[in-house]
Amino acid sequence: MPRAGIFPRAVDPGNSSSRETCIGRVALFALFIFTLGGCTVGPNYVRPPVDTPPTYKESSDFKPAQPADQSAKGKWWEIYQDPQLNDLEEKVSVSNQNIKAAQAQFLAARAAVRVSRSGLFPTATGGLAISRTGQSQNKALFSSTEQKDYNDFQIPVDVSYEPDVWGRVRRTVEASRSEAQATAADLASVELTLHAELAMDYFELRGLDAQRQLFDSTVESYEKALELTKSRYEGGLASAVDYAQAQTQLETTRAQAEDIDVQRTALEHAIAVLIGQPASTFSLASSPLKIPPPPFPAGLPSDLLERRPDISAAERRVQEANAQIGVTRAAYFPLITLGGSGGFDSAAIGTLLQGPSGFWQLAGAAAETLFDGGLRRGTSDQAKALFDKSVDDYRQTVLTSFQEVEDNLSALRILEQEAKTQDAAVAAAEHSLALSNNRYKGGVANYLEVTTAQSAALADERAAVDILTRRMAASVLLIKAIGGGWSVSQIPPV
Repeated sequence: MPRAGIFPRAVDPGNSSSRETCIGRVALFALFIFTLGGCTVGPNYVRPPVDTPPTYKESSDFKPAQPADQSAKGKWWEIYQDPQLNDLEEKVSVSNQNIKAAQAQFLAARAAVRVSRSGLFPTATGGLAISRTGQSQNKALFSSTEQKDYNDFQIPVDVSYEPDVWGRVRRTVEASRSEAQATAADLASVELTLHAELAMDYFELRGLDAQRQLFDSTVESYEKALELTKSRYEGGLASAVDYAQAQTQLETTRAQAEDIDVQRTALEHAIAVLIGQPASTFSLASSPLKIPPPPFPAGLPSDLLERRPDISAAERRVQEANAQIGVTRAAYFPLITLGGSGGFDSAAIGTLLQGPSGFWQLAGAAAETLFDGGLRRGTSDQAKALFDKSVDDYRQTVLTSFQEVEDNLSALRILEQEAKTQDAAVAAAEHSLALSNNRYKGGVANYLEVTTAQSAALADERAAVDILTRRMAASVLLIKAIGGGWSVSQIPPV
């Protein structure tokens, strides 16, 4: 019910003077309410400061090439110039179920913004009511002049509105918008993670292809060595021990080659899941990894604040928590509601839409909580604590991002130097194996010396392939650490 002094009682629509007086008061009060609407309680948002180093420690010796700088934007995987990888990455964007789930979550968060924004507008309802009433002639105070039976036709319209005087709804909209933007950044983070995971699985699989190629060529050379040893044994130039050692070396290497297939099939199945395809229907032809990763820039540490979607998501949630403080503070102020109803009411449908059948009423009320047992105080303190937590999470995300970039910059630098050293070790092992084979053929050495040289050469060659695979993985992780070419400007408006 409206309170005295706020709005007059409902008046007869036929009394124009009373109606004009009422409308004038309503207009003045509405103007007062909307003037107050510019007040928004709660702290205005300021991005929390973070410590940002001027440059990366590990980037001093990292000199990328300019073409890679231009390529590491958007579809960053194209810098590897592998058509099959490009095709697989495109399928991730279209068919991966985790990405679809993240997209649905973003759409839900964007819809929540519209739900929150609806509080800025009045709510109006309308209807149609038809009834026929039969009165008891024996009821109290029944008058003989009254109709015993009568019809009632109504077209009512009700309007209710809660002016956002203290900014509660606006802060709620701000919080919902920030959450939607954070969810959009979460979607970008999921996409970046899955694209990077696919690239790492792909390069690891290609590294296994390179190892399998190495083992196949080694098995072939061991088979020739076994034939030679067998001929020497049958000719009395080699002992049975030499022949047995050659057989052992060959079968052991064959077993190691077959073990690679176990790892390769698991990676192949993982790639199938990433592109949204059943593992039983997917396969990749062998293609050994050969070329090292291309160089590309890491940029400046300050760039991470705009290029990492997880940092943007954390920062948006800081703003969301800040807006929630304003929502809780608005609870300390009176709740003002406006309402009105009107329409047509008549006993005969023929006169329902005529002027005398019209009715209307305006009302307003203000309510203030006098005692809540500490509810508002506790809610406000909770919102402040959650804001502090979101700031801490944001700063921790930034610190972790700097660490990931430094980790992979150092990995690329160290692995590049290790690859050069390992290449020298491979060359030395191959030279040693050639000498041992010549010594064995000349009868100077036994086959144990050959098998030792063979094992050393195979181990060094496998290590070289493993280093190349790790370099490719580190390059992918570095691209992921710097955001994969993503920018905060890509967050869609909500």
